[in-house]
Amino acid sequence: MNWESISKLADSVRNGKASARSLIDEALKRIDAADEYSAIISKVTKRAHERAEYIDEQVRAGKNPGRLAGVPFIAKDNFLTFGSETTAASNILKGFEAPYQSTAIEKLEAEGAILVAKANLDAFAHGGSTENSDFFTTLNPHDKSRVPGGSSGGSAASVVLGLAPFALGSDTGGSIRLPASFVGAVGYKPTYGLVSRSGVVAMASSLDCMGPLTNSVEDAALVIDVISGRDDLDSTTIERDETSYTNLDTNLRGKVVGVVKEYMTEGLDDSVRAVITLAINNLETAGAVIKQVSLPSLPLALAVYYIVCPAEVSSNLSRYDGQRYGYSYKDAESLSESYEQSREKGFGAEAKRRIMIGTYVLSSGYYDAYYRKAQTVRTKLVNEFSTAFEKVDFLVGPTAPTIAFKIGEKAQDPLKMYLVDIMTVAANLVGVPAISVPAGHVDNLPVGLQLIAPQRQDRSLLGIARAYEELKV
Repeated sequence: MNWESISKLADSVRNGKASARSLIDEALKRIDAADEYSAIISKVTKRAHERAEYIDEQVRAGKNPGRLAGVPFIAKDNFLTFGSETTAASNILKGFEAPYQSTAIEKLEAEGAILVAKANLDAFAHGGSTENSDFFTTLNPHDKSRVPGGSSGGSAASVVLGLAPFALGSDTGGSIRLPASFVGAVGYKPTYGLVSRSGVVAMASSLDCMGPLTNSVEDAALVIDVISGRDDLDSTTIERDETSYTNLDTNLRGKVVGVVKEYMTEGLDDSVRAVITLAINNLETAGAVIKQVSLPSLPLALAVYYIVCPAEVSSNLSRYDGQRYGYSYKDAESLSESYEQSREKGFGAEAKRRIMIGTYVLSSGYYDAYYRKAQTVRTKLVNEFSTAFEKVDFLVGPTAPTIAFKIGEKAQDPLKMYLVDIMTVAANLVGVPAISVPAGHVDNLPVGLQLIAPQRQDRSLLGIARAYEELKV
């Protein structure tokens, strides 16, 4: 059962028609009832109840507890939070309780939102299915034999299962948008730097973006409006739009939308292509001007991503050495053995794979051959996207080449798993905002439409996504 919109839920709490405690109890009850889907790693029961009581006291005192008063939400378990462990779904962080909260969580709490649970993910956000979680695999709400996508699969499944009105995810190469496509949610990756990365377990720092998974574009816009903006704790953050991100232009007439040629060719499932083509036709019928656009370097984006990303992973994961926090091998007879065994036993197979790839491409004699070339092509991609946006307002294509695949289907073949990201990685490499909205179904499984805008045009992108959403109502 879906929740009312976030704004309506908050209104009901502020007006005294519902209590924050009742919303939190409902969310926790739903989480328990949906345990079979393995979407949740841990609940935040005690702190959620304390915060609900605080919100209800403010309402009784005639004070305004915020724009998200009493609204329960779920965070991917790579966001540092109080009241629970933060594990990033990895054994090496099992038992870790953060000494501070992420900026995004702090901003949501400042507006009255209440964290009720931490969601499952591929460990350290490395994967597209949650099968790389060190704990368990989340099941797709539409078909328990299939994956929900990843790495924010637990967050996406939580929203579609109705466990909370919204969830937070992170998107490094499609980790919000891919699961949104696979489960039929709205998944929004903002412009790089619009939402602070402070207090989120780092994967690849030049690619990581934080954003919401919701049931509607309206809800996504409200969450972005709360969590966006400059943060002294993250030097890469940028200024937010002066106009609220909830103030959306949904007029499609005259908007120029470029269909990305490279996204609509080989590798795209025919049935998915049919759904996306119909979605594009609907945009055109509603007044949008449709053009074909080519981004010649786009086929290289996945290769670039899987050089740049593991290089940054290798650097970021070096801090997990068993000495300061997280898992530590107790029987070591030397410091070097402690390092080796803590990392050997604490990291899963995919984390080790990415550390090795990343260390290799950064190593002496290979840096120029791989990493420098990848960054050169990355710059070329940035330029091609900029040129395309001189001709069109938005780009459009599928979010994923297929519908959700079976659990185990790609788990033993890393290359097949990496190819799942082929439609999503470019937006992270060039730092532009992108959103996945439900476009239809194939064999009763959701298909996502991906819309992309120029950097900092987040409000415009949310506007066209909302306009498309309204076409389907």
